[in-house]
Amino acid sequence: MKKGICFGSLPGKLSPKEKFQLAKDAGFDGVEIGTIENKDEARAVIEAAKSAGMRIPSIMGGLHWQCPLSSPDAETRAKCLANVERSLELAQEAGADTVLLVPAVVNDQITYEDALKRSKAEIKKLAASARKRKVFIGLENVWNKFLLSPVEFAEYVDGFGCDYIQAYFDVGNILLYGYPQHWIRTLGKRIKKVHVKDFNTNLRQFVWLLEGNVPWVEVTKALKDIGYNDFITAELPPYPAFPEQMVYDTSKHLDKIIASA
Repeated sequence: MKKGICFGSLPGKLSPKEKFQLAKDAGFDGVEIGTIENKDEARAVIEAAKSAGMRIPSIMGGLHWQCPLSSPDAETRAKCLANVERSLELAQEAGADTVLLVPAVVNDQITYEDALKRSKAEIKKLAASARKRKVFIGLENVWNKFLLSPVEFAEYVDGFGCDYIQAYFDVGNILLYGYPQHWIRTLGKRIKKVHVKDFNTNLRQFVWLLEGNVPWVEVTKALKDIGYNDFITAELPPYPAFPEQMVYDTSKHLDKIIASA
């Protein structure tokens, strides 16, 4: 497996080139970036990655929380679709093969049934573009009160009937309501990318790697059992002091996790 880290996990005071170089020096294989609407800015970030010899394996979508595909407002859904289209375009430009997408949000104004219906209809509209660009759309499990079991998640993904609409599995997000090793085995080959962070079940909050209750040996074994050999990307905040150290520590923690099974 390959080690990745999110662009937002790197110290904010650094330039893009310095961020990619820090990730390289710490032993990472790639950096996941967010969706960049401005094309000049995007080109500069891509060039910064190339100059540091770093891959950009994936793109994190930008509007899926503010403008969810489950919204009752057609204009809101259209904004999200346009943003995902830009994410797919950026992925192709950057050499990334996956775009992360939160498929829907359920809240007091959006029912579960409506979230299913609307999100399926909207995501289907993205299939042709994903296929054309040869970029996967990875639907992520998040705290959105939606797709709450691995069986349902797998059926939802399969329902699109498109090889380019798959899963982006987040290990830490599951601990509040499930077991990551179970989800991994159920989703199997549908998993195109993996996010990692740890979670303290007593405090009910996210923590840095190896500080929480994620069963890392079981998680790693499950990933290896399904033949996963792609990026596991750390999605963590920098330390309040000496933020560069978090990057080095996380790289070492990922080494331990990958070698644990």
